[in-house]
Amino acid sequence: MKDILQDIIEHTRALEGVDLIRIAGTDTKTEIITFPEDRSVMVTGEFKNPNIEFKGSFGMPNLGKLSTILGFEEYDTDAKINVVTKNRDGVDVPDTIHFETKNGDFVNDYRLMAAVVIEEKVKRPVMAVTPTFNVEFVPTVAGIQRLKKQASANSEQTTFVTKIENGDLKIYFGDVSTHSGNFVFAPGVSGSLSRQWHWPIKQVLAILSLAGDKTFKISDQGLSEIVVDSGLAVYTYRLPAQQK
Repeated sequence: MKDILQDIIEHTRALEGVDLIRIAGTDTKTEIITFPEDRSVMVTGEFKNPNIEFKGSFGMPNLGKLSTILGFEEYDTDAKINVVTKNRDGVDVPDTIHFETKNGDFVNDYRLMAAVVIEEKVKRPVMAVTPTFNVEFVPTVAGIQRLKKQASANSEQTTFVTKIENGDLKIYFGDVSTHSGNFVFAPGVSGSLSRQWHWPIKQVLAILSLAGDKTFKISDQGLSEIVVDSGLAVYTYRLPAQQK
C-alpha cells in the first residue's frame, strides 16, 4: 500500500496547485483524476493492477498531509497501512487510510473524502473532440536537461513554442522583441506541425522531471499529451495550448 500511495503523491503533487485527487475503483480498474487549481493540465492515471482496497469513488484531500505521514520513518515495511471502510446506505465505502506501527505505538488516520463531495469537486474530464496527435516521440534525458537550461536562461518566459524544422522538433523561447533562445529537443521525429502553439513551461518541466518512461505527443488541435509510465501506473497529462 505504501508504494502505491507514494507513487500517487509523486505523480500528482509535483504539479503546483494539486492538493486533491479523485480515485475511481472497480474490481478491474483503479483510476486517478485531478487538476491543478488553474486547470492548466488534466491528469488521469490508471494502475496496472487494480487495488482491491480502492474500490468505489472517493477523494484524497490535503495531499501535503498524506505526504508528511508517508515520510515518517516509523511506517517502515513492518507497518500496517490499510483502507478502513464505513457503511453508508448499506454499502461499505473507503473512509480513512489507517497507519500503524507493528507494535501499535504510533498511529495516524488520514480521512478520505466522500463520493458525493469529490465527484462535484473533481469531475471526470471529457474531451469535446478526440485529438489527433501529429507528432509523437520519447524525450531523452539530454533533451530534458537542455529544456531545463533554456528555461533557466529565459526565466521571464512562461511559455515556449514547438516547431518541426528539417525533421527535428525545436523549442523556442521568446521572440524578436525579447531575449530569446531555441534548441533541438528531439531530432529526427516523424510527423509535422502546421501551427505554433504555446505550451506552459512550468508544468511541462514538472511532468518531464517525474520518474518513469515518458512519451510526448503534440496535436495541431492545440493539445499536448505527456504519458508517464511509473512502473506501477500509467499517468496521462493533457495540456491545452495557452495564449501568449
